[in-house]
Amino acid sequence: MPVQQISFHTYDLKFIIFANGDLMVSKVEALVPGGKATPGPPLGPALGPLGINIKLVIDQINEKTKDFNGMQVPITVIVADDKSVEIEVGTPPTASLLLQEAGVTKGSGKPNTEKIGNITVQQAAKIARMKKDDILSYDLKAAIKEVTGTGVTVGVTVEGMNIREFQQAIDAGKFDDILSQEEW
Repeated sequence: MPVQQISFHTYDLKFIIFANGDLMVSKVEALVPGGKATPGPPLGPALGPLGINIKLVIDQINEKTKDFNGMQVPITVIVADDKSVEIEVGTPPTASLLLQEAGVTKGSGKPNTEKIGNITVQQAAKIARMKKDDILSYDLKAAIKEVTGTGVTVGVTVEGMNIREFQQAIDAGKFDDILSQEEW
């Protein structure tokens, strides 16, 4: 067990160096396009000094992120002393998931007056399940309200209602019959 641990950050590369000089783990964090990561920046320059097979790592990242095609996906590449690699994939930002479900590529420039898309309660529940580990809600209703709150800033409506009306309808129990069939 080390006495002192020093961490420093260079580009997107984090090292953990122990007091005796041992380098235990290198960690690279980046946002990559789902299924389309390349050996260029930001990954290539950060992974290159670690002495690992960059092409193999990029292929693994693309395989793990292919379901998020067209979205920026947070990934973490952890390289141990023995050059073994572990890849952790996060979930895309809630706004990206809302836009994808609404079938649009860009949010509204005037979200208070110009709505760009609509999603259903089932789609909102799907997003809530995807973000389950990243949000603070303990039940499906609260999680749906939390993720749809992001719809205010991108100009998305739910079931044809603006977000505030939709959240009031959730509280009033208007969608309880639909939500009872959804898995949390």
